[in-house]
Amino acid sequence: MGLPEEDWGSKKRILLLSERFGAGHTQAAHALAVSLRKLSPHVQTRVIELGSFLNPKMAPLIIHAYRRTVTVQPKLVGFMYKTQYHRSLNRLTTLALHRVFYTHAMAVMKQLKPDMIVCTHPIPSAVVSRLRKHGLTAPLYTLITDYDAHAAWVSPAVSKYLVSTPEVKDKLMNHGVRAERIHVTGIPVHPKFWETHDRDTKAAIRDKFGLKEMPTVLVMGGGWGLMDPNDVNELLTRWRGDVQFVFCIGSNEKLRNRLLRNPRFRHENVHLIGYTNEIDQLMDVSDLLVTKPGGMTCTEALAKGIPMLFYSPLPGQEEENCHYFTAKGYGEPIESSHTVTKWMNLLVRHYEEVIQRRRLYEQNAAQYNPKACAETILTSFFDKYEPK
Repeated sequence: MGLPEEDWGSKKRILLLSERFGAGHTQAAHALAVSLRKLSPHVQTRVIELGSFLNPKMAPLIIHAYRRTVTVQPKLVGFMYKTQYHRSLNRLTTLALHRVFYTHAMAVMKQLKPDMIVCTHPIPSAVVSRLRKHGLTAPLYTLITDYDAHAAWVSPAVSKYLVSTPEVKDKLMNHGVRAERIHVTGIPVHPKFWETHDRDTKAAIRDKFGLKEMPTVLVMGGGWGLMDPNDVNELLTRWRGDVQFVFCIGSNEKLRNRLLRNPRFRHENVHLIGYTNEIDQLMDVSDLLVTKPGGMTCTEALAKGIPMLFYSPLPGQEEENCHYFTAKGYGEPIESSHTVTKWMNLLVRHYEEVIQRRRLYEQNAAQYNPKACAETILTSFFDKYEPK
């Protein structure tokens, strides 16, 4: 199956399983893996997108179809999410998934011999739950990567659930999960989002990206580059003479070419950036984040203490993410052009007020413990583990 032999030694083996339905699930798996290794020298981790690994021909076709549905028919995605909200993946569904994608999943588990499995997507969680009923002994932890809890995440074979907020814990309990199986840990982010930078470091970051020291807005569309279709980007760039914009468009080359054909985006204060692993640095030198409310992106922004504006949330989990962060005062939805105008005027005419808001957001971010998820797992392994 192409799985390389590897001696994991005497370290505890933690296998993290995800799927590529959006970038956030795998991002969370990698963030948790890095955090675990950073906090303890006694663990070894491996991240696998299980469906793509076991069925590399079929998986990309299904992911492409899902991406197209999300892009072209988001209301259909929301309808399915809401109508199935209280239904877990049934036995027939998991059996079908196993036959199509995961026939060799047990063989992978026997080869890797993990001491624990952590799933950051409901499908591998359902498959591993099935394997646990057929002889797999490794405990299964399920990390919910949004601020909502669909019943698809729920299975009696899950040992522990790691969730973002007490509200998500309540939702899981409404799905019948016992309270003692749920830990409120927050969603893990990569340790680089834990870091803070001084003025000199921020100046170096600006130099690296060719940015000026001026009011700056970071605009993100996720790994797929799904930017807002309702002209928010063009509306933003009306202020390009006084505000600097960094558009992160992921792997969406079609979008990049379309934006470059528009004179509004060919300006010294407008920067188009493809896929990057340095979002943490761009957040450090930005005053405002304009984004789709994906669970990972919002949590990374929370860790960095940057205010957010939300556009085009997908019906379902992104809507719930938007509701949560709006209710907590960490951001607000773009309900009309007036929302954008208000914030641009703040940046242009009352920049000191924006700086003060940024500091307040950073203070609020201190309430979020980005290490909690990794610490919970390590504590379950090592009785003498003491969080750093």
